[in-house]
Amino acid sequence: MDFKTLPQGRFTLRDVTVPGCVTGAEDDLVRTDIGIENGRIAEPGGEDVQMAGAMVLPCFTDMHTHLDKGHIWPRASNPDGTFMGALTTVRNDHPNWTAQDVGARMEFGLKCAYAHGTARVRTHLDSMNGQYLRSWPVLAEKREEWSGKIDLQAVSLMSCDRFSNTGEFTEIAKTVQQMNGVLGLVSYPVDGLKEILTGFFEMAAAMDLSVDFHTDETMDPTSETLRLIAEVVLETGYDKPVIVGHCCSVSTQDEDRAMSTLDLVAKAGMKVVSLPMCNLYLQDRVPGRTPRGRGVTLVHEMKARGIPVSFASDNTRDPFYAYGDLDMLEVLRQATRIAHLDHTETDWLKSVTSTPAESCGFAAPGLEIGDPADLIIFRAREWTELFARPQMDRIVLRAGQAIDRTLPDYSELDHLMRLS
Repeated sequence: MDFKTLPQGRFTLRDVTVPGCVTGAEDDLVRTDIGIENGRIAEPGGEDVQMAGAMVLPCFTDMHTHLDKGHIWPRASNPDGTFMGALTTVRNDHPNWTAQDVGARMEFGLKCAYAHGTARVRTHLDSMNGQYLRSWPVLAEKREEWSGKIDLQAVSLMSCDRFSNTGEFTEIAKTVQQMNGVLGLVSYPVDGLKEILTGFFEMAAAMDLSVDFHTDETMDPTSETLRLIAEVVLETGYDKPVIVGHCCSVSTQDEDRAMSTLDLVAKAGMKVVSLPMCNLYLQDRVPGRTPRGRGVTLVHEMKARGIPVSFASDNTRDPFYAYGDLDMLEVLRQATRIAHLDHTETDWLKSVTSTPAESCGFAAPGLEIGDPADLIIFRAREWTELFARPQMDRIVLRAGQAIDRTLPDYSELDHLMRLS
C-alpha cells in the first residue's frame, strides 16, 4: 500500500479483497487476484504486486451534486441551518455567480471528486433569472476539459412554480437540449401542480429529454409530490428515465399511505437518489430542539420493490450543507450509519457505483475482464475497517496507474470570497 508507481506493462494485484456483488460471487467479500494489462483488467499474469488483502473497489459515481453552489460558505453561510435559510442565502449570492466564479468553484469540486476516486458526476445547475446563460457554457467547458477523467452530466434546476411553455423556462429547456443535458424541476405542493407536471413531462417528451427532480425535501407528511409525479408518469406514458431525489416526506407519512406511494413509484419505473448527509443537516432542524428525524428516505422499502436506489453527495460547503468534499466513500459510510445499511443485503456498494451510473445512463465498468482498470485501493480488508476510518491513504488507479491524489487547498478560492 506504500507504492508510488506500479509496474509498466502487465502486472497482477495479488491477494486483494473485493465485494462479491461486483464480481457476481455469492459471498459478501472475496479474496482474489486482479490482473492489469494496457490499462485494463486482465487475467492474472506478469509482475506480482502483493496486496495483503487490501480492498479494491471500482470508481464511484456521484449522481446528484451542485458544483455551481460548491464552496460559497465563506461568503454566504447559512444563518440558522434551515432549508429556508439556505434558499435565501443562495439566492442573495447569485449576483456573484459570474462565469469566472462558477468555473473556479466547479474546477475545485471536480479536483476533489477525482482525487477521492469518482469517475462520473451529475450536477444540478441553478438556471433561473438568466443564470443558465452563465453556468451552462462553463459546464460545457468543464465537460470537455475533464473528458477522460470524469464523465460530467448536468441538470437544469428551477422551481416548479416557474414552469411555463413560454419565456425563460422554454429557453432553459432549449439550452439543456443543445448541451445534451437533463431537464430538472424542484417539486413541492403548489396550486395546479398536476397541470405543471403534465406540461413538464409533455415538454420533456417532445424535446427527447430525460428528467431529474428535487422532490419533497421536507419532513412535512402532507407533501406528496413524489406520489403525484408517479401518477403523472403513468398517466402521460412518459418513457424516459425519471430520477427523483431526496423524497424525505414519505418517511414521515402513514405506513399504508407511504407504501402505496412506493408501489406507484415502482410501477412508474422511477429511480431514487437519497442524499443522507444534506438531509440530516437540514431536516427537522428547530432552534433549541434536538432533531427527531434523520431525513433519509425509505431506501430499504424502495429497494425491496425493485426501485433502483442510489446515494450521492449533494451540496458541499454551501448554505445547504456546510461540510462535505465530494468523497463518495464518506457518503457510503454515512449512509450505512444513517439508514442502517448494515445487517441487510450485501450489495449496497452498487448504490454508489453501478446503480447511479445505470440510472444516469453512464457506462458502468466494474471489475470484469476488459473493463478499464479504474480502481480504488484501500488498506482496509473488510467493511468495518473500511468504514471506521476516512481512508485518506487510499490509492486511486486510472487506466491501471496511480493518480496524484493531492487535494486542492481552500486558499485557492480565497480571491472569490471577497465578492459582494
